[in-house]
Amino acid sequence: MKKQYAFHVDTERCIGCFTCAMACRNYYHQVEGVVWRQVHPLSEEIYPHRERAFLSLSCNHCEHPACLNVCPVEAYTKREDGVVVHHQEKCIGCGNCIRSCPYGAPKYNPVEKRAEKCSLCHERLDAGLKPACVQACPTDALQLIDLAEFTETNEVQYPAGYPRMEELNPSTRFVLPQTPKMVRR
Repeated sequence: MKKQYAFHVDTERCIGCFTCAMACRNYYHQVEGVVWRQVHPLSEEIYPHRERAFLSLSCNHCEHPACLNVCPVEAYTKREDGVVVHHQEKCIGCGNCIRSCPYGAPKYNPVEKRAEKCSLCHERLDAGLKPACVQACPTDALQLIDLAEFTETNEVQYPAGYPRMEELNPSTRFVLPQTPKMVRR
């Protein structure tokens, strides 16, 4: 397998503090209403416990990205390291990428009248730095991994409630929350 950078989301460690989302927003200064990273509490249907569990979600940098395949002006490229980059200067705002991504990663910027999305802080990666969201996570729940070298086996690609799109092969991996332990006195 060739290099494929990916987000690794550990729901056992995530406390739902939104620091990752705020770091992304602070770094890129997205306009109001445009969010590239979101933190979602797992619904009670998926995780029926008093303690809460969260998923921090952004672009999955898929192996076969739908956004790249439907763009009529080649505003998307996939780098050698697997990062799917959106080139906003090429975007014509047609919305094909927004409609085609089952994970809702590309967002419409009403000020620029173009799409935009997480590009995994590729400029930071090139400088030897972690993505802003990963660097900001206070519990190390969000990590950057290379799937070509990743050997952990307790991760899942499609947690409950997550669209199963095998033809896209999303790169994000998840550690699922465990059932809380009952302590009796």
